This record gives sequence, C-alpha cells and structure tokens, in this order.
Amino acid sequence: MSAPQWMDARNILCVRLDSMGDVLMCTPAMRALRQARPGRTLTLLSSASGTALAPYLDDVDAVITYAAPWMKTGASHGAPHPPSADSDFIGQLAERHFDAAVVFTSFSQSALPAALMCYMAGIPLRLGHCRENPYRMLSHWVLDDEPGAQIRHEVQRQRDLVASVGCRSADARMQFALRAHDLMAVRRMLEERGIRRGRPWILMHPGASAASRRYPPERWADVIGALSRRTGCPIVLTGDAHEAALIEGIRAGCGVATHSLAGQLGLGQLGAAIRLATVVVSNNTGPAHIAAALGTPLATLYALTNPQHTPWQVESRLLFHDVPCRFCYKSVCPEGHHDCLGKVAPGAVVDAVCSLMGATRHYRSSSTGPSADPHTAGPALLLGRQGEAGIGDNASGQPCRDQAHFPIGNNAAQALAQLHVLGDGHGGPVRVQHIRTCAAVNFAQHDFYLGIAHRVLTVRGKRRV
Repeated sequence: MSAPQWMDARNILCVRLDSMGDVLMCTPAMRALRQARPGRTLTLLSSASGTALAPYLDDVDAVITYAAPWMKTGASHGAPHPPSADSDFIGQLAERHFDAAVVFTSFSQSALPAALMCYMAGIPLRLGHCRENPYRMLSHWVLDDEPGAQIRHEVQRQRDLVASVGCRSADARMQFALRAHDLMAVRRMLEERGIRRGRPWILMHPGASAASRRYPPERWADVIGALSRRTGCPIVLTGDAHEAALIEGIRAGCGVATHSLAGQLGLGQLGAAIRLATVVVSNNTGPAHIAAALGTPLATLYALTNPQHTPWQVESRLLFHDVPCRFCYKSVCPEGHHDCLGKVAPGAVVDAVCSLMGATRHYRSSSTGPSADPHTAGPALLLGRQGEAGIGDNASGQPCRDQAHFPIGNNAAQALAQLHVLGDGHGGPVRVQHIRTCAAVNFAQHDFYLGIAHRVLTVRGKRRV
C-alpha cells in the first residue's frame, strides 16, 4: 500500500473502543506510529476502561473517552444513549482537526462504524482492516483475512496494520510505564503485611470481566492451599472492589493464610504490585496483559474463547483443558460446562507456578527472555497418530498433559500454523527445540510432519521419538 501522505500526518487519532487489555495490545503499534515522524502526537479514543491507561502510556499525548453504541462496553447497563449524543461527539472530533485516524479492531469486530464516524468528522486519512471494499469510509485499508486464512496474535495484527502505511518499529514490547510513587506505595503495603523486599511472593488475580474466562473459585482455593504448602511463599490476591466478595470466599476456602488487596489499588498501584511480584497467576484478563508488558512471569488460566490473546513477550505458562468447542468468542460458556477452565487441575497450576519461580532469576536478569538448557529445556513439537499437533514442555517428560498440549486437528498445515499463532511468548514464531511423538504415533507420518516443521518453524536440537 502506497501511503506517502501518512508521513506528513502530525496529529493522529488511535481508535480502540473496547477494554484495557485490548488497548495494551495496541501499544506496540502506537509506538510505531509515533516513531515514524518526529513531532507526531497521538490521541487515544477508547472506552473508560481503555482510557484509564492514559497515565501509563508514554506514547499517548491525550485521550478521549467514548461509549460507542456498537460496542459491548458502550451498550451495557441500559443507559440512555440518544443518537444526538453521537452526532454531537462527531462534531467534537471535527474540532480537534486530526490529520489521520487508525481504527484498531480484532478480527471479530468491524472497523466500519468507527471509520464512518471519522469520515463524518472530516479526518482525511483513515486506516483499518476490512472484509469488503469500504470505499470512502477508509482512505487506506487492509483486507481482513482472519480467521479464515490466518490468525495472528493481536499485537502482531495491529503492528502489521500500521506497517502497511510505513510505520514500523523494531520494539514490539507492550507498554505500561510504572510511576515511582506507585511502587513506593505498594512496597509499603507489602511491608505492612510482613512481605519484605527480596522475599518471593505470588500475586493472584481471580477475576475477569467475562464469566467464560474465570477459573472456578473453588479451584482457586485449592490452588492457593496447595501452593502455600508447597512453596511457603506469601500469596496476595488482587481485584476490583466489586470482586471483594469473590476474593473473600476464595480466602475462606483455601485453608491457609493469605493477603487481600482487593479494592485497595489504583491501576498504577496494581501495575506496581504486578511488577514487584515474583509470579502472577491470572485469568486471561487485563492484569495478565499488564504482567506481560512489565515482564513479570505469568501463569495464565487461558479459557479457549479465542486464540490471539496469549501472553506476549514474557515467560509464561498457558493452562487450559482442550475442548471441541474451542474458540467460541463468547463471554458466557455457550455449552454450559466451562470445561476449558473447569477441568484444569489445581496441581497443574501449582506445577506451572513452581516452574516459573525456578526460571524467574534467569528471566529477569536478561532482556531477551529466560535462559534454558538447550539439551533438555524448551518447547517441544508434539505429533500424534491422527495428525494432531501441539506444543509442550520437553523437560517435563509429560508432553501430553492437557495444560501443555494443544491439539489442533488432523490438518498438518493448520496445526503448524496454529503453533505459529500461539508464538514463543517473545513476539516471534514458535522456535521448537525438540520434536517428540505422542503415544502410538504413526511413524509414517512423522517425517511428513517434521518436514513441515522445518519449513514453517525454526527447529533446533535432535529429533526425539
């Protein structure tokens, strides 16, 4: 796409109308926009949840909060929203005299409502993904071929979008800029609870905005009890004020001493607590993305509602139980069983946290990620009789455990492409260090899969059968 006009744009509106985690995953793209031209200013247009990040986004100069009526965040609570409010808002946008607007969306969303709004506000350059020709609504657009032809991580999707108009950055990290006063406040709170500086401790965030992405409370209690007995580390639970009852119920059921900061932390202090923690355990929700942005090792209870929001550029463990209804994109489990999270064994969560605690010293001493023994550690490509492929921990000796194995289907190319989507946790494709076969593998297929792996992925180490 030829876009010389974009290099002249000084005042850019960045539109991401959903939640905090979604905005965080746009920060590498926004950095690329800002760095592409000296003196460029960025304004973030988002929901109240998204614009709450403003003090912690150094690449954003201003924010505008807008409850878009076509978004779930803007249509909830039954609040009155007359069309005249949107007309007035478009007028307010026009008064800002933006040179360009970038509409960031996931592949399950349409950029066209926001594009029309920007068009009516007289913003001359408008960029977004689109499945059909948007004609004048988008001056520059990228054909949206997800999820049919590919599925990228959400961060990479947005980086690719701005790269289409010449805005690129080698720095793919998400951004959450901590403030010294927040770090000082959280250190004081921890010391008041007997958690001295330098002592390992675990932060747990049991809440999530969508019911489909919440690990069951009784399972959280089991995890906390087992983890406390195994490690002896202090455990601190966080959450919003409205989640206090959830957290107190978990604390009451775990049978061990814990600490709660529910309702006591502002967003900056939550970020500080996440940065100071040795390991974070969280559902797939905003604090998980904050942990990724800050580089805190993370065990994510990852509901299989969608594939593109896995932890980005951080030492992490994904915990889930595979289900046929994976990638439902629903806020409430449509099947009613919630098995993708409910069947994750507490012991698996404890094992994941302990493995992260063992790797923390190596990870935080290197900006390029965790160190590992290349002969035994690292991800393994798993191959099965029916053509299923997945990724697991070669060092564990148990590559087919539900939380480590990601069966995809019986199409080899699709399986390897999905592994590419899941990524290596550092913003790149999976770099498989070992090849392992599952029980009763069809060895006639093994070389076929291995050949694909060499073409699609970077494979290091010896083939293991």
